[in-house]
Amino acid sequence: MEQMATMTADARQVFGELLERHRRIVFKVVNTYAWHPADRDELAQEIATQLWRAYPQYDPVRPFTTWMYRIALNVAISQVRSSVHHDRHSVPLDETLHDLADERGSDHESGQRVRALHRFIAQLDKLNRALLLLYLEDHSYREIADILGISETNVATKISRLKQRIRSEI
Repeated sequence: MEQMATMTADARQVFGELLERHRRIVFKVVNTYAWHPADRDELAQEIATQLWRAYPQYDPVRPFTTWMYRIALNVAISQVRSSVHHDRHSVPLDETLHDLADERGSDHESGQRVRALHRFIAQLDKLNRALLLLYLEDHSYREIADILGISETNVATKISRLKQRIRSEI
């Protein structure tokens, strides 16, 4: 708390601008880990609060988006883990999933594929869900490794296994 109080007006402004510029990261994480609007609002607020609290320790040498993703994912995973109402949390059908639908197929076929992918993602553990979200966002293996705190080799292995599972299950 002390660090936040001593943060300069310039630092607060820079933080606000960075948060605004990269707010889609928060929305994507929130939409991946919370289904109901009230849960999404609560999670978005908690992520913003934790980003604000952690900002004094942010190292500007490292990419802001990597730092932001790491905090947002950690908050989301912690909140889902501690939630009493696990059944209220799910992966929604958002634009990320719709992008994966086969554009050459009919709307009905595309809808079926999106629903199947939705079910697949919903049953993933928290780490694989975060990994798939970052992969679908076109992050490099290095960025994913930095965000999740695992090795690049581990990222490559997990993504390969997820792709195999998707091909066999969908």
